[in-house]
Amino acid sequence: MRWWWGEISGLVLPAVCAGCGRSRTPLCEGCAAELAGPPARTRPWPEPADLPVVYSAARYEGVVRSVLLAHKERGALALAGPLGAALAGAAGAASLHGRGAPGPLLLVPVPSARRSVRARGHDPVRRIAVAAALALRRAGTYARAVPALRHSRRVADQSGLTARERLDNMAGALEAVPFDGRSLGACRTVLVDDVMTTGASLAEAARALRAAFPGRFLESTRMCAAVVAAPPLPWETGPVQAGYPPRHQPDRGRTAQSYGGRRSAGHRPGIDRASARN
Repeated sequence: MRWWWGEISGLVLPAVCAGCGRSRTPLCEGCAAELAGPPARTRPWPEPADLPVVYSAARYEGVVRSVLLAHKERGALALAGPLGAALAGAAGAASLHGRGAPGPLLLVPVPSARRSVRARGHDPVRRIAVAAALALRRAGTYARAVPALRHSRRVADQSGLTARERLDNMAGALEAVPFDGRSLGACRTVLVDDVMTTGASLAEAARALRAAFPGRFLESTRMCAAVVAAPPLPWETGPVQAGYPPRHQPDRGRTAQSYGGRRSAGHRPGIDRASARN
């Protein structure tokens, strides 16, 4: 098991920072700051029809990418804490969208495929979601992580698939597990994941919850989503190409609230971009 080897090697070998590799600590202060936000609303392009409002804590590049991969693929479980704190900030900011007042949150992680959990030895998104709920409670916001979704069929590896192929791959792949859904009425539901690329997994998670609890999510403010990181959009990394929106205006509305000791805002240049359809 990868997590077992990671724990043993941590006892024998000197720890190195997962972000820069230079510090004798799982995550140095400088690299931890890369995860510290502020959270911003983010949209993939093209945007799936069922995708709820999504906030991310950081861009999926450089240090942030290295830290996420170390936790996810190399079993660096000590990173769940700082990654959970980053997710808590994004979840808190997402929960304010369209409401403006904090309230109790129900964090629902996007489930990993069973074969991936067996290969890695842990479910990275579920682990980060639990850490995020703990960070939110420490900051004064009631939150709990509920594994309310599971895979209903086998899906292909998403890496290397186009946005359209990912949507087709995930269509109908998730279902709600039997659980007491009464808490959905008292809390705002926040779908959480470690990384959002095309939004296919989050859109399918939203569809599965709506199908399991018809009428609970008719209002857009009842469900939102949060991720640790999202990659830069195509027009942020190079010239605008045909097929992409010719104009990109950031959302004008801003919200700010302290979550986990950090300041969260509703806008960050470079990520908070609206597609031409919105």
